[in-house]
Amino acid sequence: MPAQNNVAVITIDGPSGAGKGTISRIVAKKLGYHYLDSGALYRLLGLASKRHNVKLSSVKALAVLAEHMDISFKTGTNGDFSTHLEGEDVTRELRTEEAGLLASQVAGFPEVRAALLKRQRSFAQAPGLIADGRDMGTEVFVDAPVKLYLTASAEERGARRYKELLEKGENVSLPALVEQVRSRDERDMNREASPLRSAEDAIEIDTSEMSIQEVTDKVLNLLAIKGFIPHP
Repeated sequence: MPAQNNVAVITIDGPSGAGKGTISRIVAKKLGYHYLDSGALYRLLGLASKRHNVKLSSVKALAVLAEHMDISFKTGTNGDFSTHLEGEDVTRELRTEEAGLLASQVAGFPEVRAALLKRQRSFAQAPGLIADGRDMGTEVFVDAPVKLYLTASAEERGARRYKELLEKGENVSLPALVEQVRSRDERDMNREASPLRSAEDAIEIDTSEMSIQEVTDKVLNLLAIKGFIPHP
């Protein structure tokens, strides 16, 4: 079974709001695999650039910061994942709209993506890895034995984010969020460095009309077919 450093890697790519993060964490727990939230790396870089007063136009400085960021992903006793920057838990801060916008900007620089490539691949450790992102199957783990691509309509993804932000007590506009989703898709799909796209050998799943449980069941069934877990 080909994989990064002989470690089984399952990639789950797709646009923001398609559900790849939620599904990736569920599957990682189910299989007992490590979990890489590659999008968090770019969010962390955006946050680190703000904290260290590195301008987003300073590409070389961003690349240096990307190589030397003090970051870690931890799993709590209850199985929840948390993200840390310079020893501080920044999990909630990374979920803000500002963090997402910063990530989308820094991710467009080839120098930044190259600086983070080695760090991303280092997450491929036994017994296996679930890699969640936008170019996991097309650039980072091209030999992964299982590649999934989750997608959903811009309207549905905007509605999901709207509900999430309302539950946090934030005052947001649904039409504005849908437009942000479309704008981010445009940037991610048309950037020069590692544009968002489905790998040719990826299995695509449209989650627009599916619940989290339905998507989870479909993914686990696919993994059973591939021999990663016993058939239910």
